[in-house]
Amino acid sequence: MIPVKGLPEVGEGDDVGQLIAAAVELEDGDVIVVAHKVVSKAEGRIVRLAEVKPSAQARELAGEEDPRRLEVILRESARLVRTRPPLVIAETRHGFVCASAGVDASNAPEPDAVVLLPEDPDASADRLRVRLRELTGVDVAVIVSDSFGRAWRQGTTDVAIGCAGLRPLVDLHGKRDAAGYELHATVIAVADELAGAAELVRGKLEGIAVAVVRGFDASGEGTASELVMPPDRDLFR
Repeated sequence: MIPVKGLPEVGEGDDVGQLIAAAVELEDGDVIVVAHKVVSKAEGRIVRLAEVKPSAQARELAGEEDPRRLEVILRESARLVRTRPPLVIAETRHGFVCASAGVDASNAPEPDAVVLLPEDPDASADRLRVRLRELTGVDVAVIVSDSFGRAWRQGTTDVAIGCAGLRPLVDLHGKRDAAGYELHATVIAVADELAGAAELVRGKLEGIAVAVVRGFDASGEGTASELVMPPDRDLFR
């Protein structure tokens, strides 16, 4: 896992692929893990709270927090799953169930602004993959990651909200373990594990938004949407 240091602050319209290609020498088979905020900033997914008028529902949910931020969360939500003002667990239009519908003020480009998730993180990952191939001539996979909490565990870990050029899930159904037991329900969330591993060298406070995972065979095709639990199997809905 290689942290990519020295990237500048990203703004709307910046060529993220060019910035990465200039900062690190890539090899075929590398997995590039990019914090979603880099992608979101480049795609202009920023909301300035001064431009937001909170609704009555946002004011009710805000508690002592800024109701304008809650209004942005409501706009980014397809469904509210649980609320305890000012905490909101919501389902986004992508199908992700997460805190605040992914709306976050940390590392925003300016005060009183929030960063949204990309409109289509899988498409963002694919565009970045194509751009890196154009610039470097190497074939890499790309993961767009974000920090999520988990229903069964304390703490957050980075997960893949977008990916291109790798299999996000590895299904071991029908395989046998060392004792000969046939596996019936084991599916490994490889893209999430790679995102979490890369976060170890990126950190939360160091300002390192990109990492390269090298030496792991992640070849294949798929999208991060495959990682979303189908509603009929989701015991928390």
